[in-house]
Amino acid sequence: MGMPCEINSILKLTPAQGYPEPLTVGDRHRVTKTGYRIFPLDVPLGLVDEAWLAHADIVIEKLTWEHQTTHLEFKVTRLYPAPFAVQ
Repeated sequence: MGMPCEINSILKLTPAQGYPEPLTVGDRHRVTKTGYRIFPLDVPLGLVDEAWLAHADIVIEKLTWEHQTTHLEFKVTRLYPAPFAVQ
């Protein structure tokens, strides 16, 4: 029996999932995503909103799985001058 998981290279968050407002470089945030997800750690990833607009780079510093939920702790490392579509 396998463990279902999803591999992600960007972090897409909705307001209900804890999309940080306002975005500030250096701020750290904790969020949860349903299901088991794999993200690269300690490298810059894009942070996108529910409309698939990228607003910032973040670095995931901690990832834990528990009860079919992925818990993430990340730091905002760069804000983009203007949001852009990634999908």
